[in-house]
Amino acid sequence: MKFNTLENEKLMGQAAAKLGAEAIRQAISNKGKATIIIATGSSQFDMLQHLTEQEDIPWEKVQAFHLDEYVGLSAEHPASFRKYLNERFVAKAKGLNKMTLVNADAEDLEAEIARLNALIAQEEVDVCLAGIGENGHLAFNDPPADLATYEPYIVVELDQACRQQQCNEGWFNGLADVPSKAISMSINQILKSKKIILSVPGERKAEAVKNTVAKSISADYPSSVLQGHADCEIFLDVESASLLPEKVS
Repeated sequence: MKFNTLENEKLMGQAAAKLGAEAIRQAISNKGKATIIIATGSSQFDMLQHLTEQEDIPWEKVQAFHLDEYVGLSAEHPASFRKYLNERFVAKAKGLNKMTLVNADAEDLEAEIARLNALIAQEEVDVCLAGIGENGHLAFNDPPADLATYEPYIVVELDQACRQQQCNEGWFNGLADVPSKAISMSINQILKSKKIILSVPGERKAEAVKNTVAKSISADYPSSVLQGHADCEIFLDVESASLLPEKVS
């Protein structure tokens, strides 16, 4: 893992987006197309803004996969990640070839997961653009995360810390409103990405960032699995980097 600490969240987002754009262009140069994973949440606001403002990305040669979505939440709900992605990414990445969204309000969740798994199984993911939760989750793989499954998408239970984070960020009015389950890309599917670029701002993420490097790889600290990835860069601001050991900060 490589850590990059910027002065503030805006500069962090710019730097992560620039590296992401370079990875997308390189994949297109190498094989004529790029497959990417896009995350949501407040930590991705600046990165997505700057990514879609990058020049010379031929979006018509890019397809994107959605990381996760709340079970039972409609695409029109203010907290829906489909709504988020359609507004903050799809509408701005002009000419995007394809965006595969997670329809977690489908009547048949098993059929929806089978659809997603069949689609992503056909692709080599060039770059994953994501974040780390306050509890160290990757996508919605809360601790203890399932590190054994190789299914690309799975149904997961959301723990209270994760659900509380969604309230604190203003997506829901109260804890009771936050769904208890989600469809999430699995840890091992995320790790298949050739390059992983994470944007992790804010003091509230500092403990999770520290655990990412200071803890042994464990289901109790999901983001610790990134220690074993060959090409992972994490972009931080001063606050989120505040608890990092000196040797990596």
